[in-house]
Amino acid sequence: MGAGGITYAVDGDGIAHVRFDRPEKLNALTLAMYDELAQAFARANDDEAVRVVLLGGNGERAFCVGADLGESIPALAEGRFDISEWDGAHIKQPGFHKPVVAAINGLCMGGGFEIMLAADIRVASDTAVFALPEASLGFTPAGGTLVRLVRQIPYALAMELMLTAERFPAGRLAEMGLLNRVVPPDQLEAVALGYARGLAQKGRVAVSVIKEAALTLGHLPFDEAFRREAVLGQRAFTSDEAKDGLRRFLSRERPAAR
Repeated sequence: MGAGGITYAVDGDGIAHVRFDRPEKLNALTLAMYDELAQAFARANDDEAVRVVLLGGNGERAFCVGADLGESIPALAEGRFDISEWDGAHIKQPGFHKPVVAAINGLCMGGGFEIMLAADIRVASDTAVFALPEASLGFTPAGGTLVRLVRQIPYALAMELMLTAERFPAGRLAEMGLLNRVVPPDQLEAVALGYARGLAQKGRVAVSVIKEAALTLGHLPFDEAFRREAVLGQRAFTSDEAKDGLRRFLSRERPAAR
């Protein structure tokens, strides 16, 4: 995979490396790239060997500046397709419970910002710049942002990002709570990869259950949420990984024979 501007490769640690690969256009997404990105996420989700997805952008200037204004946006505006066709690229589909780590360099705008919001761990270069410019152009960030952003940070901060359409530095995004780490550019890939490798070593079922719970329980009343939490927790507690983890824990804790 890669002809359309998305590259995909799985390493020996079980990490699927998915990258925007159109640096000469700031990794702007063509219609073909949206399709390829959706296919990459689906491929990672279906592959038992993949434990984590590491998402990044090739080139030094941009992570991704969103949809190509010369192709994708006119196609939407003219009604040639519905924005829901991009659900796979924005990881809106249910059942995607593998962790995603994003390594954000340079410009992260529009659809790139929206895809970042689907990531679980976000590491940014201290030179990265973020924006949701849609309102200034007469449309809305409807690639998951209208749902995700107000659930991830306080209301007033989410509205500032969406309504002003201004550019924000990485440090400000971190203050808002949208980034996990801000690092120098030369450390970005190593830090993001470190996160991905760490997650790949955790229990597969446990990680999946944690993400599923985070995505599905927050909107439920407490009694229903607690009931669902017990069901999900039981799935993890009864997994082979949990049993093996308990055996390893007990073997370390067992007092030495006298």
